[in-house]
Amino acid sequence: MTRRADLAAAEALGLTAEEYAKICEIQGGEPTYVELAIYSLMWSEHCSYKHSRPVLGRFPTSGPRILQGPGENAGVIDVGDGWAVAMKVESHNHPSAVEPFQGAATGVGGIVRDIFTMGARPCVSLDSLRFGELSEPRQRFLLDGVVGGIAHYGNCLGIPTVGGEIYFEPSYEGNCLVNAMSAGLIRADDIVRAVAAGVGNHVVLIGSKTGRDGIGGASVLASQEFDETLEEKRPSVQVGDPFTEKKLIEACLELLNDHHVVSMQDLGAAGLTSSSSEMASKGFVGLDIHADRVPLREADMEPWEIMISESQERMLAIVEPAKLETVQGICERWDLDCTVIGEVTDTKMLRIHWHGEVVGDIPARRLADESPVIRTPSVKPDYLVDEPVAVDDASYPPPKDLGAALAELLAAPNIASKRWAWEQYDYIVQANTVQIPGSDAAVLRIKGTGRGIAFANDCNGRHCYLDPYRGAKAAVAEAARNLSCAGALPVAVTDCLNFGNPEKGEIYWQFEQAVEGIAEACEALDTPVVSGNVSFYNESFGQAIYPTPMIGMLGIYDDVDIHLDGAFKDEGDVIVLLGPPAGFVDGSEYQKVHYGRVEGRVPDVDLALEVRLQAAVREAVARRLLKSAHDCAEGGLAVALAESAIASGAPGGAQWTDPAAAKPERSGRWLGADVTIGAVERPDLALFGEAPSRVVVTCAPGDLEAVHALAGDLPFAVLGVVTGESLRCTMGDEELLALPVSELHGVYESLPDRLA
Repeated sequence: MTRRADLAAAEALGLTAEEYAKICEIQGGEPTYVELAIYSLMWSEHCSYKHSRPVLGRFPTSGPRILQGPGENAGVIDVGDGWAVAMKVESHNHPSAVEPFQGAATGVGGIVRDIFTMGARPCVSLDSLRFGELSEPRQRFLLDGVVGGIAHYGNCLGIPTVGGEIYFEPSYEGNCLVNAMSAGLIRADDIVRAVAAGVGNHVVLIGSKTGRDGIGGASVLASQEFDETLEEKRPSVQVGDPFTEKKLIEACLELLNDHHVVSMQDLGAAGLTSSSSEMASKGFVGLDIHADRVPLREADMEPWEIMISESQERMLAIVEPAKLETVQGICERWDLDCTVIGEVTDTKMLRIHWHGEVVGDIPARRLADESPVIRTPSVKPDYLVDEPVAVDDASYPPPKDLGAALAELLAAPNIASKRWAWEQYDYIVQANTVQIPGSDAAVLRIKGTGRGIAFANDCNGRHCYLDPYRGAKAAVAEAARNLSCAGALPVAVTDCLNFGNPEKGEIYWQFEQAVEGIAEACEALDTPVVSGNVSFYNESFGQAIYPTPMIGMLGIYDDVDIHLDGAFKDEGDVIVLLGPPAGFVDGSEYQKVHYGRVEGRVPDVDLALEVRLQAAVREAVARRLLKSAHDCAEGGLAVALAESAIASGAPGGAQWTDPAAAKPERSGRWLGADVTIGAVERPDLALFGEAPSRVVVTCAPGDLEAVHALAGDLPFAVLGVVTGESLRCTMGDEELLALPVSELHGVYESLPDRLA
């Protein structure tokens, strides 16, 4: 006898009384427990986007290069010569907070499956990570586990992890953020979409056996705040097997590229439930699933557990009967389970069978695409201010030693080199990496062509906390600026929108403002949003994270040989600041590190200026007028100069662009700089203050006039020249700071000392 489920069971599964009533209406009475469990996952925030859907429509999602926008496993962008890039980012925040190694590892595995499900071969991974302060032992444990999990899974797959970012703020202490981004190459006419079709076709499950790991991950774990029950949620974290995933990649690409399957979908959040219902809904067909045919790791699993398990490394395929034997043969060759678990019907229903009994019968479209939509009344938080900080010597006393202040910033975890992390990643596997981690953007070649692609990801959560609209707009602008500094044309965005509890008006206001900022910046920069993820409920004991709308961006090259990094190249080169001077302390790393404060209102991005600036930088790179270009961001002008000096001589640093060559040793000396700033009342703000739309470039003296002409009416300041082994800054006759680059390098590479 099929077990029925009442309101108490619904509430235990995270559903509300209103949602339960709606389910009863759809089902024509009290649902079975299998049906209720399925609804609880598909109508969870993580799967249904019920709070975010009303807002996400603001994004621009189309353009001449966009072959596939939001709505599929990944967005796809035309990059020329018949090639396309599939790209997406997703969060694995809550699993990583509970079990950092497996949480991060399975985050990589899940996003990679989204890429090869489209028919693309995964060629690159990036990650964006947030933790509490490193002074806390648990945060060091989380960092070590997350980086280890990313390295383990990505290295085993043979996919280069080429870039990312790591920030440390108190707001992430109880809820770390792990955003995994991946991209793959595909011929533009070979894109596969996850649409079930063909009544009578087989539904085939490929890959690992199903267990209880990950049950309820999308609802119990991803759609709730953290509290004292954190450790009890450990069973909801999946366990990954990268070696099975590697076999899955090769088998699935063979099946897709040779057209042996009608369509394919990975089993991610909500497992078999989401993949089957979404494929049925998109195809306007029904699917009959025989849960008793699913290969299991644990023999006593119930049908509802089988349907919502989030066991990893599993794919669902629609296969014509005539091609089943071929599909099974390919999977057998790759040592993968390949099991017929159902068939396509014309009912538009998702039906679950269990030993001859129908235990679930749900309208697929009502389940996958018509969940309740909630728009929380938004409320502007009280802490926000409308004006920037009024800096005075009493509230913000200037430092006595600007050189010591610079060293303090370079050693700060948010600015210090993340070499400790990225050297754990294999970033040159596949031999496509042209520019390795440590620069503004990662650059890869497309083999067999002269073309290239570049990637960057960016977001300053502190800026978004002080002004989510301006902060999110700045994140898009900075990601694009990083690509432009490398000489790449920014063309598309994937985003991961990390926020607190959307049922709170203040959080929802942050979300709405951030989406508007992203939309305006993407429109101005002509970078449509092609894919992404929303991660809500990032709170611990009622304290939300900083709003963190992470932006991942793709750039393209017609000629990948014309790319650039930020390292100083030759003594005597002229150093130029393109963009406005800075005088803002608001939300800056300097404000946090030196004064221990986070307050004020971050400056707004002038998008018209940003567009002109980036176009000028790209054109100067294309004409080979520049020796280096580096975005001026956290830590301001002084940190940007120091980073370019450090990169000039660091072993295996940003200048190493040939993965076929041996990793070089440091040349024995760094290049420094001798720069002068104009007379200002507060030199520390000129050096360490932050503002958008600024790039530090260098060129040969003979090219300065041409660079200036290209800049047109952009703010243009000649700062000085590249010199020997020291960074020296003056204002008039006053020496503000003078430090050996070797000393700056020492503090910049000091992050491992904080992890002991």
